[in-house]
Amino acid sequence: MSVVLTEKVLDDRALLITLNRPDARNAVNGQVAREMAAILDELDADPSLVVGIIRGEGRGFSAGMDLKAFLEGDVPMFEDRGFGGFAQRGPKTPLIAAIEGFAVAGGLEMALACDLIVAASDAKLGLPEVKRSLIAAGGGLLRLAQRIPYHVAAEIALTGDHVPVERLYQVGLVNRVAEPGRALEVALELAGQLVDNAPLALEGSKYVLENAADWGMQEGWKQQDPVMLRVNQSEDAREGATAFAERRAPVWRGR
Repeated sequence: MSVVLTEKVLDDRALLITLNRPDARNAVNGQVAREMAAILDELDADPSLVVGIIRGEGRGFSAGMDLKAFLEGDVPMFEDRGFGGFAQRGPKTPLIAAIEGFAVAGGLEMALACDLIVAASDAKLGLPEVKRSLIAAGGGLLRLAQRIPYHVAAEIALTGDHVPVERLYQVGLVNRVAEPGRALEVALELAGQLVDNAPLALEGSKYVLENAADWGMQEGWKQQDPVMLRVNQSEDAREGATAFAERRAPVWRGR
């Protein structure tokens, strides 16, 4: 039985990915990691898909690592993709997390591995690892330190407490706050804005954004140039300019 389900949505231009272990609070085991990694490979390989949306079945997004499985030697990692099959190395295609209920520990780390986050206003988000003598080594500490003010990141990581979604929205970690029960609806609305854009430009923009902090400004100009040339010299770039001049919607080919 699959523990990660998929469905094409938004006229088959987006892939809805569902963590499907509701009885285990969508906790991540080795099977989840393997299936997620394979699905994200397929997402990148399908030129008709320009965005992925990840959600959890049942009451919440994910409670993180399946501790029972871990104690039995089942590691929730997959090769160089890391925790959950993508926390360390994600896809080239943009991802949106749609959070209802809770995204804690590794669940929040998977959400942080996405490019955009939509969360219900009553969702519980946090990194409680310190309460179990663990650290959030699935990217939680690394990404928080880059994306929000240090003292806010330190409070989240060192207290282990849940953080109100509204506060995470105020510091820029959450993109959209949805009414309870509407996180997926709002995430689909956000995805709808992405699918109208050119796939090569989306992929190239994500690549530069993800790596800019590591490159620094001077190196960044050098690294950005080949990405820019690949996108700007594409058929889609010509189509974008032509469609603008002809006052019509562009038809993207992904090449």
